[in-house]
Amino acid sequence: MKLFEERLTARGHPNITARHKTTFEFTKDESITIKATCIIGVKASKGLLDFSEKFKQAVSRDGALIKIIIKAGPLVETVEGFGSSKLSLNHPTDIVCRKSLYTCSRTVMIGCSKAACDFSPEFKRLLTSMETLLKITIQVVQ
Repeated sequence: MKLFEERLTARGHPNITARHKTTFEFTKDESITIKATCIIGVKASKGLLDFSEKFKQAVSRDGALIKIIIKAGPLVETVEGFGSSKLSLNHPTDIVCRKSLYTCSRTVMIGCSKAACDFSPEFKRLLTSMETLLKITIQVVQ
């Protein structure tokens, strides 16, 4: 069994509401409006385009098991889902995780166990501060 991993960071933002019911997202964008209900981290250190080719190949396998670990201060949220051969993984600024099976250039994971609204209230509170540093690890087991 082989483990492929990408690590990145992102920041909280006062306009993060984390209310979206089917997705959550990290973006390299520095600012968002309150309409961006799926975004849980801004100023991401990577977009999908920045991920290694080996990682992208592992994620692009139908049924690949993916785990995302998100640390914000003392709190940790873990999300699991799947890869797909339909993922293009080439968006320059965004990383989106979806409960659905929909794919586009922004999607890294489908069939995931959580959307933005599913994170704990304490975790979501931390996301509203620009001082909050998110440490994100995305793992694929092959």
